[in-house]
Amino acid sequence: MLVVLSVAFMVVDARFTLLKPVRSQMSLVLMQSYWIADLPERLYQGVASQFGSRTELAAENEKLKTENLLLQGRLQKLAALTEQNVRLRELLNSSALVNEKVEVAELIGMDPNPFTHRIIINKGERDGVVLGQPVLDARGLMGQVVELMPYTSRVLLLTDSTHSIPVQVNRNGLRAIASGTGNPERLELRHVADTADIKEGDLLVSSGLGQRFPAGYPVATVKEVIHDSGQPFAIVRAVPTAALNRSRYLLLVFSDGRSPEERAADAAQQQESLDRQAADPSAVPSATAPATAPVTPSSKPVPATVPKPAASSHGSSAAPAATPSSPVAGSTTAAPAATPAKPAASKPPAHQPARSSAPKPATPAAAPAATHEREE
Repeated sequence: MLVVLSVAFMVVDARFTLLKPVRSQMSLVLMQSYWIADLPERLYQGVASQFGSRTELAAENEKLKTENLLLQGRLQKLAALTEQNVRLRELLNSSALVNEKVEVAELIGMDPNPFTHRIIINKGERDGVVLGQPVLDARGLMGQVVELMPYTSRVLLLTDSTHSIPVQVNRNGLRAIASGTGNPERLELRHVADTADIKEGDLLVSSGLGQRFPAGYPVATVKEVIHDSGQPFAIVRAVPTAALNRSRYLLLVFSDGRSPEERAADAAQQQESLDRQAADPSAVPSATAPATAPVTPSSKPVPATVPKPAASSHGSSAAPAATPSSPVAGSTTAAPAATPAKPAASKPPAHQPARSSAPKPATPAAAPAATHEREE
């Protein structure tokens, strides 16, 4: 019964996804076994580090100081190259490459199946790991996450026979597909033309096509190129740069989650705003600009030259002539000029009959004519 039950579970697990939640929960229990199995290694490393000789530590310290000095010199040159790359990308109106966020993970197990190349790391879904996330070590790319559990993940290595990655030759940019062969020390470039410019010793880096692996990371080094005149494609074999069988500490790469269209749209919008500010620097209001009253339809400026009315002996028409005046910049005294010109509030002469105090509206240009009519 146990054998039949085991076979049934294996068939169901291979054909369906019903047992996937159960496997995820079982990983919590297996974490304790991983910790116990790894305990002797940790104890040995702790004891060895405690009993290291003073001479070895001093020599290692000097070596690390020398390496640190060399790396700092290279870092200064790398910073200058990075700034130059940013300026060139801005010149080409291209989106800038940002440094990916990485997190350190530790290898805690390997798949016992000899026909699959998979490892188990101590970071899972609770740590923000996602399916398809790239994994690399200190030398290059190792693979990608293919299965998630709460606190652990399974990583499919590059050399697995079911795995392929788009690469390009670092020397000339030639693109190709590197596929696993089942051998942990070999990759194969398939469908490479016999006349392609590729030779032994070329470095293969990730091309970034497919938006799965970030571009520019080392993948493999070409070891052998076989040209056969009777075949349309050359046989190209490469050796992975990553230490797939020896690396214990790995890096999980958290790339930009935006799609290529979103990144391009954001970059174009940012460049457009920068161009607009450069073309029109006065678009931003200045704090030192003089505050001028807005010109509204009810406050039109009055022309500076207004015909004056004829001189009158009674002096009753002098007020309308003094009413129009040239507007002063930055003030709102031009508003009364838009209202109908009214006669001065003076008593009419004795020989002239009194008129209505509400004359018809007249523009400033027509004010002199109304004054002559009253005098007559």
